[in-house]
Amino acid sequence: MKVLLINGSPHRNGCTVTALKEAEKILLEEGIETVWVHVPADIPGCMACRYCHDNPGCIRKDIVNETYEKVAECDGMIIGSPVYYAGTSGSLKAFLDRLFYSYPSRVKLTMKAGAAVSSSRRAGNLTCNDTVNKYFSINGMTTIGSSYWNDAHGNSSEEALQDEEGMQTMRNLARNMAYYVKMRKLAKEQGLEDPVREKKNYTNFIR
Repeated sequence: MKVLLINGSPHRNGCTVTALKEAEKILLEEGIETVWVHVPADIPGCMACRYCHDNPGCIRKDIVNETYEKVAECDGMIIGSPVYYAGTSGSLKAFLDRLFYSYPSRVKLTMKAGAAVSSSRRAGNLTCNDTVNKYFSINGMTTIGSSYWNDAHGNSSEEALQDEEGMQTMRNLARNMAYYVKMRKLAKEQGLEDPVREKKNYTNFIR
């Protein structure tokens, strides 16, 4: 059992990573392996070239393509972002747009667990988390909650650690994630398969 931790901050030791590491502690205690991806600050966005519709993966051979295998082998993912103008960081948005759109076997995302985590000095977390949660929803994933909004607050890693409720929220989130991943494993062992997903019907509103 594995959970993918995606850091959407340009800092590898900032508030966002601090929050993710707090969750990671519990995941490891629960026997869940973790795999990290740090999104590059200069990652380009989707070009809408539709290459991925006829070919495996994205036309840009970068970290997005490198992440496919990690997504496939993980049972869930926690995606963290700093709050930029009440939204995600631009680099994370570019990464997620391309990852979720070009993922070669989207059906494999169905019923995987997903959770959004955001860090801010003060506010904007809810809309930031909402942006990330939409990637889970449209792919039939299960969104994992906690004991409060999945937020951490602070202007530095040290300040984030002082956010006692925020750190507690990360720990409870990780426990819920571990529970779901274990529950899904038990279900499969008992012969309960994931729901069958129908072939998508594409309908344009001009019709």
